[in-house]
Amino acid sequence: MSKNKHLPEDREALINGATYPESKKTQQAAEKATTYAASVTAPETVVVDKPPPKPNYPLYRVQPGERISLSDIDPNTSEHYRKKKEVMVELEKHRQRIRKLQERLYAENQRSLLIVLQAMDTGGKDGTIKHVFREVNPQGCQVWSFKIPSDEEASHDFLWRYHHRVPQRGMITIFNRAHYEDVLVVRVHDLVKEDVWQQRYHIINEFEQMLTLSNITVIKFFLHISKDEQKRRLESRLENPDKQWKFSKNDIKERRLWDEYQQAFEDAISNCSTAYAPWYVVPANKKWYRNLVVARTIADTLEAINPQYPNGEKGLKNIVIPD
Repeated sequence: MSKNKHLPEDREALINGATYPESKKTQQAAEKATTYAASVTAPETVVVDKPPPKPNYPLYRVQPGERISLSDIDPNTSEHYRKKKEVMVELEKHRQRIRKLQERLYAENQRSLLIVLQAMDTGGKDGTIKHVFREVNPQGCQVWSFKIPSDEEASHDFLWRYHHRVPQRGMITIFNRAHYEDVLVVRVHDLVKEDVWQQRYHIINEFEQMLTLSNITVIKFFLHISKDEQKRRLESRLENPDKQWKFSKNDIKERRLWDEYQQAFEDAISNCSTAYAPWYVVPANKKWYRNLVVARTIADTLEAINPQYPNGEKGLKNIVIPD
């Protein structure tokens, strides 16, 4: 008999913190799936025979609860690699791995991969996509760039337009800028109140866990460049008529907010790097090293997912193709 005569026993149990048996089963299943996802998003623990991998991408993975300072991370780092020509054979090897594994992922049609790219202006998001994914079959890969929200998008919750573009089964999807814009730009330009963007960290973590439980592996890269490197790249765009279309006067206004953006990125990465959807802070002043790190990380992650070609129909051995 319920102690509260106005409440049924099951309702009172919920209020007192008890859970239904089915709820416990659901929670246990979610925990199991999250644990599996965490092993996939630390792929060196699954696929690397003699750690550490080369390049040593786990060095750049932000651990859950870790507080990062971008000023403490050298964007010029390239380990033992010194020149672009030293990485070209390795980079091509990992491109081919991505190509073959993407083909298996597409054929299996059970799981998918979401890759998030964020960076300061000129950070190299477009270049990373171009150089890492050049061998991938376009049928199995999509790129989405998110600009200023349309009126329709702005009328929904902030995740609505992103959720609409997450990968379907068998696909690799790349977000060139992503849902993190809603804790970055809106914060720096004071477009929403602090209590609004603060609570979004938790909402983003819940969103990414939901994707994980839907068989979508999530990995996120912050392409870390220095302020001096940004200046050099902006000047290069101005000097080259073929690159001037990439330049906007607004780039100068945004550059003046460098420190504010660095703080916003630090907070977003620190609050939202989880075991199931980790952030990597990739040194990106040297484009060729950036490409190698991202390519190896993605290739190893796909190998840890280990997609398989489905079996053919039964009885195919007895089929004879007619003349």
